[in-house]
Amino acid sequence: MGTQNLDWGNLPFGYMETHKSFVSCFKNGAWDEGTLTSDHTVTISECAGVLQYAQTCFEGLKAYTTADGKIVCFRPDLNADRMKDSCERLEMPVFPKDRFIKAVVDTVKANIDFVPPYGSGATLYIRPYMFGSNAVIGVKPADEYQFRILVTPVGPYFKGGVKPITVRISDLDRAAPHGTGDIKAGLNYAMSLHNIVDAHKNGYAENIYTDPATHTYLEETGGANILLVTKDGKLVTPKSNSILPSITRRSLLVVAKEYLHMEVEERQVNKAELADFAEIGLCGTAAVISPIGKISDHGKDILVPSGMDDIGPVLGKLRETLTGIQMGTEKAPEGWICEIA
Repeated sequence: MGTQNLDWGNLPFGYMETHKSFVSCFKNGAWDEGTLTSDHTVTISECAGVLQYAQTCFEGLKAYTTADGKIVCFRPDLNADRMKDSCERLEMPVFPKDRFIKAVVDTVKANIDFVPPYGSGATLYIRPYMFGSNAVIGVKPADEYQFRILVTPVGPYFKGGVKPITVRISDLDRAAPHGTGDIKAGLNYAMSLHNIVDAHKNGYAENIYTDPATHTYLEETGGANILLVTKDGKLVTPKSNSILPSITRRSLLVVAKEYLHMEVEERQVNKAELADFAEIGLCGTAAVISPIGKISDHGKDILVPSGMDDIGPVLGKLRETLTGIQMGTEKAPEGWICEIA
């Protein structure tokens, strides 16, 4: 593990070619056996369904080196379930759950020396994805697909580490009512690219999207769910049918209730309430929890009481406990940790 000659403590959150990727092809109504390959290129028709009609979805999870030297990944069964939901919505064939988990394990094993060492702050990011690969010119689902998994060692998602960020409330929408906001479709992220580039140009780390129908209630950001902590210590998360069901968020809710004995509430959150919360943050696979220190709402700055210097005490404890579960310093709930090596 971690035997590659890399500066583990200073890795960017970016792509690096590793030893092997996994690929399985769907043709004539069935998936083939799949294989590990050292060829990291993809060859498809110029008229492939993914290129013409964005028929693609993906997942994201990580492999870690635990405190006792084991290589593990976190809740891959939920990634398989969520990808099933995405595939069904996009009229793509489902890659079977047991084969999904085995493919994740096999791909990590094939790249075991790219798994960063414990304590480095880095992880091995795992990206399962699927796309329509045969020629499609009429507007319809493809007939052939590729399911692939690539892995790459990564550093922290936000370069400054776990420091409060500044975000803005967006005028644009991430997803439509009754649309695809609750699945991990590539098209959702394409929708957010212009807005995140514009946010960065104007000094913001992220955009907070509100509900597209009324622009009143909080939804999520372009790549993460939202967490809020009340002044009396209750954990609140926005509830909406167009929010992606983050595996990190769902896990944090269990941690809050069962480990930290906090009250947890999932409900609609009006943006007018933002000034009333003691701590606010974003959560997802890439960053785990990123605290928010300041929110810009069309020229009005909302300063979160936990401040711009450090993560607040509640979100800090939540993050510490969840990463402890992932890294093996906290006892994990049954079935959360998939041991690889």
